[in-house]
Amino acid sequence: MSKPWKPGRQTVALRPSRIRRDPVALEKKVEASSREREILGGVAGVLLFALAIVAIIVAISVATLSKYDPAAAAAAARFNQCYNGGANCVIDGDTIYVAGEKVEIAGIAAPQIQAAACADERNRGIDAAIGLADRLNGGKVTVGGPIRDPSGREVRKVAVDGRDVAAAMVGAGLARDDSSAPRSWC
Repeated sequence: MSKPWKPGRQTVALRPSRIRRDPVALEKKVEASSREREILGGVAGVLLFALAIVAIIVAISVATLSKYDPAAAAAAARFNQCYNGGANCVIDGDTIYVAGEKVEIAGIAAPQIQAAACADERNRGIDAAIGLADRLNGGKVTVGGPIRDPSGREVRKVAVDGRDVAAAMVGAGLARDDSSAPRSWC
């Protein structure tokens, strides 16, 4: 709704505003940059941009090359004897480390190396550990989830390229079936 206009009434005289002022005259005049300066600034900008792109590419290349070394990855995936160290290693004929985690293989009992009752058991244990390392290095190793064997130990099924390692070790005469009665290795 609007106010009605009353033509007989006089308007208020406005005094000069404090907000609106006349423009201030600059004492110095800004000179336009010369054509040569504009060209030089453009070339410098392009060079700085190119330098930044090169620095980013070099940084990404260095980071990528330093993170992945195929030879180191292949060596880390191999199973060695644990006295050589490494995340993947063989302790004896039925115990291994996979990615730093201790795994006892389900279904077999192998001769001991460290706690051998006689020299013959120790020699057989070394042969079993070497045979197990050879089998594990023969393909892709998969480790099943933890289960309890009849004696209460936490064991896991281990396979190489889908073939059970325990069955291969028993078949080669390097270990015995875990369900058989314990016999001396001496």
